[in-house]
Amino acid sequence: MQKRGKLRRSTVFAAILAGLVLLLIYIHTKTEKIEPAATAQARFYELAPVKLTTAGELEAYKAETYDISQLNGIPELMRYIYAVDKKTIMTDDLFDIPKLLAEDCRINTVGNEPKILIFHTHANELYADSTCKAEGVVGAGEYLKQLLETQYGVKVLHVTEDFDMQNGKMMRNGAYERAEPYIRRVLEENPSVELAIDLHRDGVSDNVRLVKRTKGKDYAKIMFFNGLCQKNENGTAVGVGLENPYLRQNLALSLKMQLALDRNYPGLSRKIYLNAYRYSLHMLDKSMLIELGAQTNTRAEVNNSIEVLAKLLGEVVLGK
Repeated sequence: MQKRGKLRRSTVFAAILAGLVLLLIYIHTKTEKIEPAATAQARFYELAPVKLTTAGELEAYKAETYDISQLNGIPELMRYIYAVDKKTIMTDDLFDIPKLLAEDCRINTVGNEPKILIFHTHANELYADSTCKAEGVVGAGEYLKQLLETQYGVKVLHVTEDFDMQNGKMMRNGAYERAEPYIRRVLEENPSVELAIDLHRDGVSDNVRLVKRTKGKDYAKIMFFNGLCQKNENGTAVGVGLENPYLRQNLALSLKMQLALDRNYPGLSRKIYLNAYRYSLHMLDKSMLIELGAQTNTRAEVNNSIEVLAKLLGEVVLGK
């Protein structure tokens, strides 16, 4: 009898366990079926799943010394200028270098209206010695605003809203979708704005330091970022369903900024990073996404690089 009782209890336990497994499978299936469109669409925007760059992988971002005459094909461009995520693929039609260099990336600085917009899709990205949001990428954006206004006399708008927060909690997934309507409204209300900068910082392994020391100062390395709106399927470029009418202008602007950075501050750049999606670069023809250092950089290193970034914008965009 004791054996039979144990057997019955084991059978009941197994049945309950099987029922729980089936319930979990059902919940998971239903959750996938009713996933909000905005969340599903986020896969075309975000760097998901988030993956920290390791020391070994940094070789893919390490720019080599080059002459512009060497930039005559995709293999050469990948060697000297671009780091390409495996999800996407470079194609000759997008990377016609003479055409990109022929693009006019300058803005009209005449007048007292705002000409440049700085915002942060991930406003709560911090640095190693940040103690609050104002000392992270938002603080870097504010310093860039000050330099552009005082040194070049161009008015800058700085948006500091928390697109990466929901109900007081960090929520990076969907941040690009939440940012877009807000930024579009800012642009509609300020039609004088000709350049939009989405300023970020990268995420790296804790033992990685994105630093270049030159002339006695330490600088956080700078990386320009482009979404190509195409993914790599067995070596063929396939659209991702989210288009960017300003893709060529985006690529021209980041290329010219990279060339100016490599010419004036050798070793301070990382390669321009290319990913499959479009991010925040489709709302204005002159748009940039910039990764300024990483969470292991200090604010002093970042501010040194902001001073460089202001000079590059002065040369490439402001025509100074």
